[in-house]
Amino acid sequence: MKDISCKVLVIGGGPGGYVAAIRAGQLGLDTVIVDPKPMGGTCLNVGCIPSKALIHAANEYRHVSKMARGERTPGVRVENPSFDLAAAVEWKDGIVARLNGGVAGLLKKAKVKTVRGWARFRDGKTVSVDTETGTQVIRAEEIVIATGSKPVELPFLKFGEKVLSSTEVLSLAEPPKRLVVVGAGYIGLELGTAYAKMGSHVEVVEAENRILPQYPADLTRPVAARLKDLGVVLHLGAKAKGLVGEDALLIETAGGRDERLPCDKVLVTVGRAPLTEGWGLEELALDMDGRFIAVDDRCRTSMRGLYAIGDVTGEPMLAHRAMAQGEMVAEIIAGHRRAWDKAAIPAVCFTDPEIVTVGLSEAEAKHQGIEVKTGQFPFKANGRAMTLEDEDGFVQVVARADNHQVLGIQAVGGGVAELSAAFSLALEMGAVLEDIAGTIHAHPTQSEGFQEAALKTLGHALHV
Repeated sequence: MKDISCKVLVIGGGPGGYVAAIRAGQLGLDTVIVDPKPMGGTCLNVGCIPSKALIHAANEYRHVSKMARGERTPGVRVENPSFDLAAAVEWKDGIVARLNGGVAGLLKKAKVKTVRGWARFRDGKTVSVDTETGTQVIRAEEIVIATGSKPVELPFLKFGEKVLSSTEVLSLAEPPKRLVVVGAGYIGLELGTAYAKMGSHVEVVEAENRILPQYPADLTRPVAARLKDLGVVLHLGAKAKGLVGEDALLIETAGGRDERLPCDKVLVTVGRAPLTEGWGLEELALDMDGRFIAVDDRCRTSMRGLYAIGDVTGEPMLAHRAMAQGEMVAEIIAGHRRAWDKAAIPAVCFTDPEIVTVGLSEAEAKHQGIEVKTGQFPFKANGRAMTLEDEDGFVQVVARADNHQVLGIQAVGGGVAELSAAFSLALEMGAVLEDIAGTIHAHPTQSEGFQEAALKTLGHALHV
């Protein structure tokens, strides 16, 4: 097989990798991208997109079930709703296939060559790729490592038929009657909530003393209330110990006693680890930052001509961070002056209700010694939230006390994920409270909560 030489080689076709390749191609750089799987990586194939599809399907079933009981949307009548998970999975797979094709088309449009296979470094400029037709050698002037991450596996709960990762749980034929989720982070609660809405009895085991420990406590209380409403049982301050027989998970409770939780499936969501094995890291002389590849503010590694982006470079392990890094690196290789200088990277938790955080929380700002003022506007006072029958939650703004510069924005509520762009833009543009308060927000929309929170922080909210 004839060797390939190129200007840019991207290893990994996830959000960061394919964006880097597309942008490099747009800039006229001879670019090759390598991945053994369909383009899109974990996010598109077995993560962000498919999980949100199943969450939506579960939400719809929950809504019509409540309508059938006369508990939602007066005037709408529904009889005998049912849920077909296999059909939902087929629909989800169709969405993934459409997006796979879309990414492939964009790469082709940008004149990027795609090689399907597993890449392994021979040296800092050369990789060999195991393809279906043999070994392909690729030499490149600049290489972007975008290998992503993988689910963390517990040594006493190996992934298999009974124990699932976030990948396998997205393709079940039917909801398990009893599902135990190990880990109450965003992945575990997003998927656990979805299966509870499908009809599974869900129990969650979390070592910390509250759910979503990475988020401020006031943001998680509406989520905890909804979990209770769904019948989800929480075991906080507890630790999973392993399977007992064929139908139970043994845990150690917060009180120190052993307890068996009957289950048909166990979903382990205790985090993700950078994918640093299998692609020849040992052949390189890269500086590491713990488990991650160390990079500077231009995503350059310690080796000339080698860049790294996305989950393999550390937190926050978010697709949109990887995309932004990928675009930046392509432009740097093309000779543009760029550096990583983001004021805010939004984080969204697609639980019920959803959570959005951008920038600093009140506690984080105070920890940095910044005197702040905050204001919170509840969705119970928002007309649009009422018409959507989803009044739980609020928007909160954190700003400097001296010059009113906005430092952070948090929200919890139905559909607040769609407010994340406005929140992020405010921080990137260096907005002050008066900017937000003086911007006319469309009525009736949930976005009015953002304006009202700014007004509240200034001391003169209008609708609360």
